[in-house]
Amino acid sequence: MKKTMLKTHFVYSLLFVLLIALDRVTKNWASHTLIKQDIDVIPDVLCFHYLENAGAAWGILQNAIWLFAIITIVVLGVMIYFYSRIPFEPKYHYFRFTIILLSAGAIGNFIDRILWHYVVDFIYIKAIRFPVFNVADCFVCIGALCLIHCLLFVYKDDKLC
Repeated sequence: MKKTMLKTHFVYSLLFVLLIALDRVTKNWASHTLIKQDIDVIPDVLCFHYLENAGAAWGILQNAIWLFAIITIVVLGVMIYFYSRIPFEPKYHYFRFTIILLSAGAIGNFIDRILWHYVVDFIYIKAIRFPVFNVADCFVCIGALCLIHCLLFVYKDDKLC
């Protein structure tokens, strides 16, 4: 049992590090490649466009770095608390994965805000004029949807914490 727990924690830790690395690599690529020129992936639909975002989506809360830092630290504290309280049973792997996604996304953008005072965004869905976003934002959005799914449907009868 203890060996299985260690292996599971190792796998989730590795996944966490790999997700953050994927975010860092894509932002680094965007910073070096897209600053010169946009790349149309699917013309008039999807474009890679470099943007330094000192705020949140739609440019709100510009230059509120400390507000974002405090919110991120609090959210990560909550995620660590929930992760540590999840029963060690296979049926809770989905919930663990959800927390890893949310945490990796939060840390990915937190690193940018601390280092550069802005977040590198580069994925732009032209077809619907959606705000430019990045891989960490994808992790947070997918994680949030998974969390809603977990709490409303998958584990609705379980006492997780």
